[in-house]
Amino acid sequence: MSEVKKSASEGGRGGGWTRFVTARPRLTLLVALVLTALAVLAGGGVADRMGSGGWEDPAAESTYATKALERRFPGSQPNVLLLVDASGAEAAGGAKAAGGAKASGAAKATGAAAPVDNPAVVAEARRLAERLDAEPGVEGVGSYWSTGSPALRSEDGRQAVIAARIPGEEKDAAAVLDRIAPTYRGTHGPVEVSLGGGLAVRHEMQTVIQEDLLRAELIALPVTLVLLVMVFGSAVAALLPLGVGIVAILGTNAVLRGITELTDVSVFAQNLTTALGLGLAIDYALFVVRRYREELAAGADTHTAVRTTLRTAGRTVLFSALTVAVSLAAMLVFPQYFLRSFAYAGIAVVLLAATAALTLLPAALVLLGDRVNALDLRRLLRRGRATEEAGDGAGWGRAAALVMRRAPVFAVVTTAGLVLLGLPFLGVKFGTADDRQLPVTASSRVVQDELRDGFPGNPGGGITVLAEGAATPAQYADYRERISALDGVARAEGPVTAGGAAYFSVVPDGETVGADAQRVVGELRTAGAPFATSVTGPAAVLVDSKDAIAERLPWAAGIIVLVTLLLVFLLTGSVVVPVQAVLLNALSLTAMFGAVVWVFQEGHLAGFLGFTSTGDIETTLPVLMFCVAFGLSMDYGVFLLSRIKEEYDATGDHERSVRFGLRHTGGLITAAAVILAVVMVAIGTSRVTNTKMLGLGVALAVLMDAMVVRSLLVPSVMKLTGRLTWWAPGPLRRFHDRFGISESDSYNPSADPDVEEASGKWRETTSLRG
Repeated sequence: MSEVKKSASEGGRGGGWTRFVTARPRLTLLVALVLTALAVLAGGGVADRMGSGGWEDPAAESTYATKALERRFPGSQPNVLLLVDASGAEAAGGAKAAGGAKASGAAKATGAAAPVDNPAVVAEARRLAERLDAEPGVEGVGSYWSTGSPALRSEDGRQAVIAARIPGEEKDAAAVLDRIAPTYRGTHGPVEVSLGGGLAVRHEMQTVIQEDLLRAELIALPVTLVLLVMVFGSAVAALLPLGVGIVAILGTNAVLRGITELTDVSVFAQNLTTALGLGLAIDYALFVVRRYREELAAGADTHTAVRTTLRTAGRTVLFSALTVAVSLAAMLVFPQYFLRSFAYAGIAVVLLAATAALTLLPAALVLLGDRVNALDLRRLLRRGRATEEAGDGAGWGRAAALVMRRAPVFAVVTTAGLVLLGLPFLGVKFGTADDRQLPVTASSRVVQDELRDGFPGNPGGGITVLAEGAATPAQYADYRERISALDGVARAEGPVTAGGAAYFSVVPDGETVGADAQRVVGELRTAGAPFATSVTGPAAVLVDSKDAIAERLPWAAGIIVLVTLLLVFLLTGSVVVPVQAVLLNALSLTAMFGAVVWVFQEGHLAGFLGFTSTGDIETTLPVLMFCVAFGLSMDYGVFLLSRIKEEYDATGDHERSVRFGLRHTGGLITAAAVILAVVMVAIGTSRVTNTKMLGLGVALAVLMDAMVVRSLLVPSVMKLTGRLTWWAPGPLRRFHDRFGISESDSYNPSADPDVEEASGKWRETTSLRG
């Protein structure tokens, strides 16, 4: 056996990368420190350059119509609304009669004017509108007092709206809004003015997200550190994964700052940066440090332990990072920059986390040596290191043996339970994000609630039809009559004409983006007209977004599945294991999707979690959650499969290998999942509903994957498939022998008492062959 160890040690000297990382560890850490400092400077203020929209398809009809209307008719697309409340004004002619009855009712009874028609209110409102129209960067100002439109006046006559548009890029428009808001918000003579509209909602949402992200980081970092100390025992070892995560987050912020110079990036992507930066960096660091400590416990010196760790666990980390990056990169096929932003952030943070784990961490381990176990709190409760290591993971080994003895029962019951948990998703209804994402106390949300509940047509929230081409007044009038007669249309107004074009405002019955409004969009697009028409508005944007996602979803799913199959095949050399991995990973997500519908769409626990249910799910969220959660599931799957395959290559014993894999990774995967779930729950404390849904949903998926799928379903299914699990046709087997990657290409002494005695000769023979 001494000859075997000598051979392994010589083989453990590693390649160029290993030598580079371990030869000059201080220089490596110094360079990393300098680069991190530069990343802090480069990534500063990245959130201020991000947008809070991105749900629309840039090539869609609704996007074209929106841009054309902005050029031709700025007033048709207001994004800033001044809600003028005249409740405090004394309406002429006794509008406050009838002991608190609604002003409109009093007005009908007495012939008096509504409060918004009070001469003092009219004068002040017109003065505000004129002043707003003169503001630099503001255009298309209109109001109830200038147009008389009933859509701009509340049904009780106490409130009315001044509408305007601030054009340009979102960050520039937000700067204009910040400049003018203090001037108009508040009391002006007889009226009280509040600011709302799409721009105000998005700007406030961006502010809330930044505040919530800071709070989430303040929650997640100390809790994560405590959990890491509990996992490692050693306070020194616990700090290493946290350091890797911080480097990954800061580096990703710098990358995103650069990307904002080239394209739009959603502010929501920062939440993913924090979650994955901490979660994956901790996963990878846990895996590397754990393997390093195993090598030390087996008697290796520091440099040999680091080299063996990089060649084994390091390869698994790299493989895992690739699988996660592919899952996130699939979002690049979608046109909405909301989804693409998560791909930018996700790919960057995954690769940076893996790079830090495979560069900075080994350098730190070389410098620390045995001191990685310093301040080991667990040794206060145990008599020796050997006792600790020998007993490590024994419970997982026994659990795996139990599951495999009752494999059919565990496989059927677990699968049925996961399917049952996912059934609510069959009733999913897709919608679009609006102001109700914000907490009920948010100022722009308050304004939008007033508009939604008290106005006959939500200003800026209806359907707009752009008409282009020569037409006569009679043709316009005939078209308006025809669209007014469509089922689900409450009112059609227009045309407003200018320069050979016109637009019509269509107010649908019910919700602005409800099913009826979406159906009306389809009917408007198929209604014949003697001129070219294009339809926009929130309902039209939703219809186009759903179509774009449905068109590209098969491509995204295909990319994820095919690349995952290929990567897992390269890792295992089997054609059965990759198929199992994809199917079981998908099954692990059912609870997440079922909970999303049951909680966020149907509103269960809405009061406890502090959100407003709109009766639907934002269209892009399930796609995002699938890509993120699937990637994380593959992350844990690769960790488990790599150790199972390593032991199978060494012993040829299928069941023993499954038990070995769970024994040596079960606790690690569970600990990593709990830590990542803590980070995601911290993100889920956000006051913005979509962020809350993302954080809590992915946290549930991660825990279900680690504690149910990896612990129960994987061993039971692998038991049922037996040695067939590792089958591959001859040509593919030879391909894997040449190009495949595994952890078992060198001698690795095992501390597992269940395996050591039975597999000693096999190990020796395999190592000598290598």
